[in-house]
Amino acid sequence: MTTKGTDKVNIADKFSLFDELWTPKVIAQMNQVQFKLVKIQGEFTWHSHEDTDEVFMVMSGCMSIELRDKTIRLSAGEMFVIPKGVEHKPYAQELCQVMIIEPKGVINTGDAGGALTAENDVWI
Repeated sequence: MTTKGTDKVNIADKFSLFDELWTPKVIAQMNQVQFKLVKIQGEFTWHSHEDTDEVFMVMSGCMSIELRDKTIRLSAGEMFVIPKGVEHKPYAQELCQVMIIEPKGVINTGDAGGALTAENDVWI
């Protein structure tokens, strides 16, 4: 079911609707900013988003975001803003549930493309 407008969103219920890894699902939109849920495990690809910042907010589990000069480790309840144009590679040793906040139209693999590129603007 698509949740838009004045519907309440239960994040745990939304996470229960999919099992695929690295495939962000939109749960809400505010102006041109989308709130996406994604399940991650293993390594993603190095990429950047030249035109926008990107927020990772860990809902459950732990993850790391590798930057070229350091690694950011995040646990449930923590978030990190990746500035536009900064190359990064998210990964998680075990299943991690994350909310990503970014403008509508942002492709998950940014400038890198490849096999992990997910369909964009998929609502659950």
